[in-house]
Amino acid sequence: MESTTMPQTVTPGDGIDFRTGSSITDVLLERVQADPDGTLMLRESARGQWDDVSGAQFLEDVTATAKGLIAAGLEPGGRIALFGSTSYEWTLCDYAIWFAGGVTVPFYDSSSRDQLAWMIEDAEVGFGLVESTEHADRARGGAQDAGIAAGTVPVWVFAEGGLDELRTLGRDISDDELEARRKAVTGDTMATLIYTSGTTGRSKGCVLTHGNFVETVASAQQHVPEVFHPGSVCLLFLPLAHVFARFVQMLAINVGSVLAHTSDLGRLTDTFAEVRPTYILGVPRVFEKVFNSALATAEAGGKGKIFRAAQKTAVAYSRSLDEGGPSLPLRAQHAVFDRLVYNKLREVMGGRLEYAVSGGGPLGEHLGHFYRGIGIDIIEGYGLTETTAPVTVSVPHDARMGTVGKPLPGCAVAIAPDGEVLAKGVCVFQGYWKNEQATADTFYDDWLRTGDIGEIDADGFLRITGRKKELIVTSSGKNVAPAPLEDELRRHPIIGQPMVVGDNRNFIAALIFLDPEMLPGWLSNQDLPADMSVEDAAVHPVVHDAVAKAVERVNRKVSRAESIREFRIVPTVLSEENGYLSAKQSVKRHLVLEDFDGVLDDIYGAAQAS
Repeated sequence: MESTTMPQTVTPGDGIDFRTGSSITDVLLERVQADPDGTLMLRESARGQWDDVSGAQFLEDVTATAKGLIAAGLEPGGRIALFGSTSYEWTLCDYAIWFAGGVTVPFYDSSSRDQLAWMIEDAEVGFGLVESTEHADRARGGAQDAGIAAGTVPVWVFAEGGLDELRTLGRDISDDELEARRKAVTGDTMATLIYTSGTTGRSKGCVLTHGNFVETVASAQQHVPEVFHPGSVCLLFLPLAHVFARFVQMLAINVGSVLAHTSDLGRLTDTFAEVRPTYILGVPRVFEKVFNSALATAEAGGKGKIFRAAQKTAVAYSRSLDEGGPSLPLRAQHAVFDRLVYNKLREVMGGRLEYAVSGGGPLGEHLGHFYRGIGIDIIEGYGLTETTAPVTVSVPHDARMGTVGKPLPGCAVAIAPDGEVLAKGVCVFQGYWKNEQATADTFYDDWLRTGDIGEIDADGFLRITGRKKELIVTSSGKNVAPAPLEDELRRHPIIGQPMVVGDNRNFIAALIFLDPEMLPGWLSNQDLPADMSVEDAAVHPVVHDAVAKAVERVNRKVSRAESIREFRIVPTVLSEENGYLSAKQSVKRHLVLEDFDGVLDDIYGAAQAS
């Protein structure tokens, strides 16, 4: 295979100290030794009460827990399940496992019993560190389904004093024994086994090394120093089982940020005010929901027109920054809306938020411009679990909306003849755990096949246009990427998960799944009962007309061959619980197509009959 675009050269020596050979714990020790009393984390000890945790305190917690793991029988390279929501304890256990020479196998808080059974069996998990009794019961159920006898895998529960038990257990382990175990770990040692989301079938374990994380973090810090620097404050609320959150966890610790955790999204606004972060991270759906919630609040207060005008101005202002700068009238208009709207939005997010890091999928050009227009730069990156999170990242002073930036130092991207994005460099994983065939299939020489379709412009910016396996080929041979159409549809507050279809059909259509969180407020603003069920809303004419207008708006931006001719509002909510969404909120398209084939028959059968 030859690339149709010249890749950027991988240059590990172009002024970046990649920390080659270092382990994750090496870098932590350096930070703590440089400033032992400085605040490393903020820990929520009670609702709304945040305590400073110094580097020395965190290190003491980590080493005591690591000694307990060694005393419990953890061998170098042994796999430990880490299961729970995003918290101080999660990060503490992650680092303790690494100090003891172990390998972390993270489970999503939402993982089903079947998923747990597969990961426990495939990873050959020997120990478990879990948040609650409920997590312990689920993990034990998964182990039982995997054929593992009860009591074979020791489990410690954070909420039940499990970490204190470990620390007590490890009292006889000497500092020298722990240090010998820690120093045996190098950059080539496996740090974690992260299982893919399984949107296309059985999940695979990605082998990521200490070097993958250390070197990619060093690269990102040098690539975007204005965001990640000593004294910055990061609020982490994404699941730490996700490689993106895991990467930023280490990035914050390595660069000298203060790290705070929360998993209570219901009081996220309060947490913003308490922590006052300078940067956050989220998947595109998080930023869509923040925008849609702000719009719904404005409409409920009779200020919908003002908000929409402010939105339009913010986008225009941001676009002008790429086109020579805003005109005097636009600057004046922007200043007015900054006092009326933008300042209030920034205050909701803590008042000093400068950057929001977005990954896990394409954000969409409109949202990127909106946030930049209100004074918050979206740092959009692109990567996979297989690339330790980012392989490209946009830079605030050199951003191009609609793209995911340029490759990090030490990384490269290229485009294959069929449009697939290829990647290589310090971020690329070793391969899939116990799956040589899958590993061989995902590499071409030393290039990783990402499975995404994209293009690189003349200045080296990468644009992702869709997933290779999701590319729709109509019966007339037209190739249509569903992602851009779906991104536009999600701009409507009540559209939660649109799914564009039409593979081997004679036209493009869409299945529309409503957003149950945004629906009540929107219905109320339309003078409709706020407690209307999703099932009733799916057949209500006002809802149907609103979705139809959203489809019309999308169709104005594409050719007729790409336009959505038909849609159906499906009276079902897609969620992780019912298995239709992955942990990063990606639609498992194959399951939706299987389970809602009757809706597709209705769409295309009706068209043929007319």
